[in-house]
Amino acid sequence: MAETILKLAKKYPVIALTGPRQSGKSTLTRHLFPNHQYVNLESPQVRDFAENDPESFFKKYSGNVILDEVQNVPSLFPYIQVIVDEKKVMGDFVITGSSQFKLSEQITQSLAGRVSLFKLLPLSLTELEQGGLYTHFYEHTHKGFYPAIYDRSIEAQDYYADYTQTYVERDVRSLVNVKDLKIFQTFLKLCAGRVGSIVNFTSLGNDVGVSRETIKTWLNILEASYVAFQLPPYFNNIGKRLVKSPKLYFYDVGLLCYLLGITSLENLETHPLRGGIFENLIISDLMKSYFNKHKVPEFYFYQNNKGDEVDLVFLKEGQPIGVEIKSAQSFSDSFLSNLKKWQRLTGTDPGQGFVVYAGELSQVREGFRILTPENLDMLQPKS
Repeated sequence: MAETILKLAKKYPVIALTGPRQSGKSTLTRHLFPNHQYVNLESPQVRDFAENDPESFFKKYSGNVILDEVQNVPSLFPYIQVIVDEKKVMGDFVITGSSQFKLSEQITQSLAGRVSLFKLLPLSLTELEQGGLYTHFYEHTHKGFYPAIYDRSIEAQDYYADYTQTYVERDVRSLVNVKDLKIFQTFLKLCAGRVGSIVNFTSLGNDVGVSRETIKTWLNILEASYVAFQLPPYFNNIGKRLVKSPKLYFYDVGLLCYLLGITSLENLETHPLRGGIFENLIISDLMKSYFNKHKVPEFYFYQNNKGDEVDLVFLKEGQPIGVEIKSAQSFSDSFLSNLKKWQRLTGTDPGQGFVVYAGELSQVREGFRILTPENLDMLQPKS
């Protein structure tokens, strides 16, 4: 997304970069804006300065500045608004934040029309390949995609143990009043066990020991902090009796595997949730390709009460495209059955249907295109 950030920094006074902790926001912004001052608002001393004496703070940092983790001091946003309106200097402020909810809320209130907002997720399969780090998609599935794992050669289990502990103790507490953090950790693991499944709020609440409404709140927290996301159902005028609850996925499959106790490729290959994990890998990787090109992914799934389903539906030029995702390493004609039903329902041709499977050979079967994880270009957005 570097090229697009630099282009829009010439058209907007504020560039905002949001995403999960340790996804590379600070590294990217400091690399792209080397002449900007860098201010880390995670630092207690700096945060205290900004909170208690904002006027002096902005005399020192009045522009050409990167404000890292700016959601920690929301009172700064009105000052930024006044400064950019007076100076009208493009790319003057670069701000980052790891809380989707907090940053987006402040941008909407104070910086609407003045800011270009980007989302940076952990590394993609393409980025690993371009960086000479790619081995095999299953190896990266249980290892995960956070840059530090590759940059500092940290064992995935050690990294995610620390990441989870830090996330629960810092981010969760900052977003909601959770009295017993162990219960929230149990909730996290139970969410992992439901990957790729339709969310049943009542059932999940019963298993965790909290109310249905609490589960909804906690799922919103997972989304706000870029841990998990809910894939909504697609029901645009396609008959009745459709499933109307979302499916649950994780932004990073390495964290998902850690929560499931998967520590090796052998564990992954024999795990009962292998299919859901593979689905998660493909959907989250495609989501990264959209965010990296500054586009909003319109992703859905389709399922009716007869069990007919399509794992991923996305809109391309207003037309719904169906994608079946299969963890099998050998192609089977049965992979096409739901796509054929989808084709009849939507009136689309086979060229608008895809299968992504865990094999090695891309091919065309009955007009449908069969792709491997290394060959997702056809599903990615154009620049």
